[in-house]
Amino acid sequence: MIICHINKMASKRSEEGCIETEHCGDMLPQKKKKEIRIWMDGCFDMVHFGHANAIRQAKEFGDVLLVGVHSDAEVTRHKGPPVYTEEERYKMVRAIKWVDQVIEDAPYVTTLETLDQYDCDFCVHGDDITTTADGVDTYHLVKAAGKYQECKRTAGVSTTDLVGRMLLVTKSHHERDEDSIDEHHVGAISKGGSSHSPWTGVSQFLTTTKKIIQFSEGREPKPGDRIVYVAGAFDLFHVGHVDFLEKAASLGDFLIVGIHTDPVVNRYKGSNYPIMNMHERTLSVLACRYVSEVVIGAPYAVTPDLMEHFKVDVVCHGQTPVMPDIDGSDPYAEPKRLGKFKSIDSKNNLTTQMIIDRIIQHRLEYEERNRKKEEKEKKILEHMKNTAQIKTG
Repeated sequence: MIICHINKMASKRSEEGCIETEHCGDMLPQKKKKEIRIWMDGCFDMVHFGHANAIRQAKEFGDVLLVGVHSDAEVTRHKGPPVYTEEERYKMVRAIKWVDQVIEDAPYVTTLETLDQYDCDFCVHGDDITTTADGVDTYHLVKAAGKYQECKRTAGVSTTDLVGRMLLVTKSHHERDEDSIDEHHVGAISKGGSSHSPWTGVSQFLTTTKKIIQFSEGREPKPGDRIVYVAGAFDLFHVGHVDFLEKAASLGDFLIVGIHTDPVVNRYKGSNYPIMNMHERTLSVLACRYVSEVVIGAPYAVTPDLMEHFKVDVVCHGQTPVMPDIDGSDPYAEPKRLGKFKSIDSKNNLTTQMIIDRIIQHRLEYEERNRKKEEKEKKILEHMKNTAQIKTG
């Protein structure tokens, strides 16, 4: 198993410094540097590590990051029905550790008035194209004013791709409904094999040590810190996970999260689970502000060695059923024996299966949404190519 350490971002700029004059040696206060305030906005539907990575990059442009999140009505109008409600999306974005403030019901088209209202210096967005329902670039106003910067999109993951993966899971779970799902299009949006859009047609996400390091800024627990340990799949990281981790973190000073391997998750979840592979799930958890450390490939059973190695004070589990280990034993037997096990209730019963059920119930709407998104992106790409040819011709 691999261990990742994280801490909260240190401030990039000192509040105040002193300089010594050449002649008298007097100490004079140095002028305080202007705080750079960054604006980023989006739908942030099914918030995933790709969103978190864009937010991480945006924060690097300045000191304070404000993230605007569009309402359900705006998202539905311009893109189609969101999978997550606006309240779920607001909470998910607030839980990302690089976010300083969330602006609810942000306008779909980013305006100079919005930047001025929140005293932001400029806007940051990924290098993909976002348009309104009418095909207008949502950032054309800030681009024209020279108040726009780009960061790199995380290749290999998108909300469209995740919806595609779940639709494929749907086929596996409900074979009698197989004919009602567009196999060609679902295959295209989930695998990228026949898609012509560079943004919707995605490649397989490949984790690197650099990406893990970018998400994890190491710190050790301080002497006397109360160590809390939790473990699980954390598949399709959602607001139920966020509420659980916030509750677990409140029981101590340093929260360690164990991420189970894909084969282990498949054993206790079955079917095509997990929908996201172990490294994708790891990055999603690493981005959460309540998490101090992540164990990649944590053992299913909480062993005496694990308890001793991390000096664990309390092991927590939520309200979901616990499947026995391969040998039939209780995976929490050791912390229970030590009197260090606690069952917690986050008061949020949302599960990964419930997210998938939303897709199942509205699969035709999401298929149509994804198809329209892909077609719109293909037209934009063709226009960009034609424009480039005219310029070079």
